[in-house]
This record gives sequence, C-alpha cells and structure tokens, in this order.
Amino acid sequence: MSADAIAVEIKWAINPFRGDRFEQAWRPVAEAALDYGATAWALLRSTDGTLEFTQYALFPDKDDFDRYWYSEEVADVRVAIAGYYQVPLLPTFHRVVGSGTLGRVEADHAAAS
Repeated sequence: MSADAIAVEIKWAINPFRGDRFEQAWRPVAEAALDYGATAWALLRSTDGTLEFTQYALFPDKDDFDRYWYSEEVADVRVAIAGYYQVPLLPTFHRVVGSGTLGRVEADHAAAS
C-alpha cells in the first residue's frame, strides 16, 4: 500500500421503507470501486438501525476515488436512487496508517515457524 493510500468512508442515511431497495441497487456500485483502482471495498448495513449504511473503499490515492465517484456509471445510479437516501452525502477521507487481515497474520506466522 502506497504512502498516499486513502480509505474513504461514506455514511448513507436511507429513507424509511427504502433500505432493501437501496442495498440491492447500490451493492454492485460499491463493488465497482474495484474497477476504478480500489484495492478493497465494503458496504455495511447496521443491525440496529437498518436504514444506516456505511460504505468503505481503499484507493491508492484520492484521484482514483474521484474517478469512481464522479464517473458516469456511479453518478447515473446515484441519480436513479436519489429518493432512497438523504443528502448531503459527504465522503470522508482517512490516511491509512496500518491495516491487515487475519489471513495475512496467519501467513506471516506460518512463515516464521
């Protein structure tokens, strides 16, 4: 992961009775971040308030996120589902200072043995 890598977080507040439709419509768009250079993505739905979603993606830099977010593909879906979510949408950007996965820890541990 480069020193310029960023994690993007987008909190989605969904309008009542639209949660399932939002999830179905937006999940493929969240995954499409990979087509624009993201190295990971996640779309999370709260188990407490099922109208709260959080989207995460890891990009090498902010320019790659901008290519994704402002692409015709993503913008068209945002417009098509505009009644499902509340605005404004304010992506927040985080500098990645550390990351890992359990699989990676196991591989490192096995290599050290």
